[in-house]
Amino acid sequence: MNQTQVTEFVLLGFFHGRPFLFALFLAIYLATLLGNSVILSLVSLDPRLHSPMYFFLGHLSCLDLCYSSVTVPKILANALCPRATISYGGCLAQMFLLMWCAGAECALLALMAYDRFAAVCQPLRYCQALRRSACAAAAAGCWLWGLLDSTLHTLLATRLSFCGAARLQHIFCDAPPLLAAACSDTRPNQLALHISSIFVGLSPFLLIIVSYLCILATVLGMPLATSRRKAFSTCSTHLIVVTLYFVAANLNYNRPSLGYSPAADMLVSVLYCIVIPMLNPLVYSLRNREVWGALRKALRVGATPGSPGSNA
Repeated sequence: MNQTQVTEFVLLGFFHGRPFLFALFLAIYLATLLGNSVILSLVSLDPRLHSPMYFFLGHLSCLDLCYSSVTVPKILANALCPRATISYGGCLAQMFLLMWCAGAECALLALMAYDRFAAVCQPLRYCQALRRSACAAAAAGCWLWGLLDSTLHTLLATRLSFCGAARLQHIFCDAPPLLAAACSDTRPNQLALHISSIFVGLSPFLLIIVSYLCILATVLGMPLATSRRKAFSTCSTHLIVVTLYFVAANLNYNRPSLGYSPAADMLVSVLYCIVIPMLNPLVYSLRNREVWGALRKALRVGATPGSPGSNA
């Protein structure tokens, strides 16, 4: 095999529909920036949102902003270029940051599910279990967990060799397309991905399912129908999006050996690391009265007596 020193990768996912891709991803990115920035601002500025649930929601918004900013600006740049490429160092950096966000978000979503479990099932112990210092330590642990996982996969990726022109069947750099393009032994990388999917992906997901089952049991025992409806409306949408995220991430990093489709891989990757970060602000605030109340308050404060339109 003719192994070469790779300086850049050609991204083959841009062969068709470049203007459409540019418009689509620009719209998604702007919506992601707006939604998550609003959540971060409200959580930071409104004292009513200084609770564990919104503290973790602020970290989720920060992660979602990072998620999109790691991939989408480069996608937009390549969509405008006749030849879509990314440097070798840029590819590894993109993969590192992407997997860091993925690992941290998996742990954070499990932490948010525990927060809901404690609030619904153990309300008397809630303030003690999720005091400010404990929340800060838990959030830092999520970021560190993702960092350690990402560092392992990136170090393994630096040992890969490529033959001839390095081409990735994708629109951004991630571990699966990088392994598919390598001509050296990828078994250590594949093993690391499988082990990581258990501890970083599957374990948090199981904790989330257990937490929501306990919440469901507690909600069904509530005497008031209005309380049950409120709990169901809050938890059901969260669980749907969380399940979609974990299923898509698992398919991305543990794709089936038969029926491999680069187009399907790209669709799954885009879903979990670009589309879902856009949806999270809507899902976690659409039916949330506290968030809407904080937004209305911020808009009223912005419309000061001296501002245009304040006398309307």
